[in-house]
Amino acid sequence: MTTVRCPNCGKEVPWTPDQKWRPFCCERCKLIDLGAWADESHRIPGDPVDPWEQANSEGPPDKPN
Repeated sequence: MTTVRCPNCGKEVPWTPDQKWRPFCCERCKLIDLGAWADESHRIPGDPVDPWEQANSEGPPDKPN
């Protein structure tokens, strides 16, 4: 059986269809990881983007004919 380590706590987790929280070992570890993305502790590297500037520079979306 294939196992992976929980990204949060490091516990071994079986990689099977019935493992509800994979790759996490439990809901708690899954929610801790989600919270880290929500508060931007985890982030994908790149140049910062101002959402307001980006929205105003793109113009209106194209309409299909």
